[in-house]
Amino acid sequence: MGLLDRLLDLVKKRETPGLTPDSPGLEIVAEAFDPVVADSAVLAGSPTWVSTAPAVLRHHLLLPPGKVAEAASILAQDGYDLREQEVSGDLARVHAVRVQVLDALHCAQERSRMAGLAQRLGGDALGWDALQPEAPA
Repeated sequence: MGLLDRLLDLVKKRETPGLTPDSPGLEIVAEAFDPVVADSAVLAGSPTWVSTAPAVLRHHLLLPPGKVAEAASILAQDGYDLREQEVSGDLARVHAVRVQVLDALHCAQERSRMAGLAQRLGGDALGWDALQPEAPA
């Protein structure tokens, strides 16, 4: 991720102070767990994703428990919060989450980045999902 992308992400974050990973009423609007399916196809195929609205981007990772703190430190540099879900066997299931306005390019870049990070730390990146507030009825 280049400097310009980081600055743009910071500006987008400032525009969306109301949404947090803990906001009530979030629902999954897109998910990408098949590496063969392009992120652009995932987003285009989602009937509930609002392209102009902020979303919680949540990457699902498996990491060795001893590497979770290192991963959290690395990911915090780009505004991610690493949340441990469970430990089973030799791997911890964690979520790397942050709020941003989604587009296919950034989803693909971040998916690749998470895969590289997980591999370096002896884990695996399973995929990502995006959450947005439930649409009003």
